[in-house]
Amino acid sequence: MTLWLVLGAVLIAGWFSNRYAWWRRQVDPRHPRVLMYHMVSPHRPGAKFNGLRVTPEHFEAQLAWLQREGWQFFTVSELWEQWDTLPAKSVALTFDDGYADNLHNALPLLEKYDARATIYMVVDRHERDWSTAKKAHHNTGELAREPKLSDEELQRLVASGRIEIGSHTLTHINLRTTATDDKRRELAESRRLLQAQTGQAVTSFAYPFGIYGEEDVALAREAGYTTAVTTLDGIDTRTPCPDPLQLKRIKVSGKDNMLAFVMRMRGGKRGWKK
Repeated sequence: MTLWLVLGAVLIAGWFSNRYAWWRRQVDPRHPRVLMYHMVSPHRPGAKFNGLRVTPEHFEAQLAWLQREGWQFFTVSELWEQWDTLPAKSVALTFDDGYADNLHNALPLLEKYDARATIYMVVDRHERDWSTAKKAHHNTGELAREPKLSDEELQRLVASGRIEIGSHTLTHINLRTTATDDKRRELAESRRLLQAQTGQAVTSFAYPFGIYGEEDVALAREAGYTTAVTTLDGIDTRTPCPDPLQLKRIKVSGKDNMLAFVMRMRGGKRGWKK
């Protein structure tokens, strides 16, 4: 019995350490954080992608904690433009894809906590289940059915003055499996269309699925982007400066509780990742 208790305690300790990474050294708060979100919406019973859904209650708790702890909000472009002079505790919130709840659920909370964010838009986003471009067996249609921002709703986000619009390509392609000319068109044309639609200078990009290579960084630069975010876990240092077209992000999962969020803000990564 004692042996089983010891084994159980070891397993629980290992699970806790991997989930919360309490042992990871705190990254100096002078180094800015970039957070990655997708949706702000309730979970759906049995849904495959609830990890992409941060509930409104959890999102508000996270914003309240950030405000209470003295974090200052920036868009990604603002963050890079001020990189050398940023105050300690600088954070950029980012949202990928262009879901309708970014307007209906996230924006009111951003306004409540005087926060700003960057939303990376897929231009041709309606009724697309782009998850299959990464893994063919993800053909549930769940993301295709998820409401996306209409053009009018996108205008309302821009009019709020709190949102920077970035590009996430025309159709959320897999850059690894796409021909160079098609990639070039997806990056350049999505930027042109979003600029025409929003009246903003679209200078930030997010690599779909976080899949990219050296050629894609060069194509992003060629298309006129000055910043690009990845799905690489972590926190970039102020000095030496990172490559602004390969910025790391802290992934915020809908399955994380508040302790997990705080610990990821502290160390930048989940579990045993290097």
